[in-house]
Amino acid sequence: MRHSRSFENAPQSVTAARHFAIATLQNAAAETLEAIQLMVSELASNCVRHTDSRFDLTIIQTAREVRVEAIDCGRGEPRMRSPRPADPSGRGLRIIDMLSTGWG
Repeated sequence: MRHSRSFENAPQSVTAARHFAIATLQNAAAETLEAIQLMVSELASNCVRHTDSRFDLTIIQTAREVRVEAIDCGRGEPRMRSPRPADPSGRGLRIIDMLSTGWG
């Protein structure tokens, strides 16, 4: 199964992307769905924060795995940061790294 949707570059798109993932994966185990919701929130937030373009979210589900792709028109490459405890942001890719088997 493969589902894709485009989202505007707007803060409300983060919530919309999360709802899209929930609807697409409604038969997934609760633990899996919770992890994917968090990762989708982080991916969508990065797209909104670091670009000024729309972004596409694609969810591919097979019997063995779920793949989530977020594609935007930003020129940079995703880079994992090492924020200090008081830094208000910069943890998104670390969260994705902890919850997924791979990213890039």
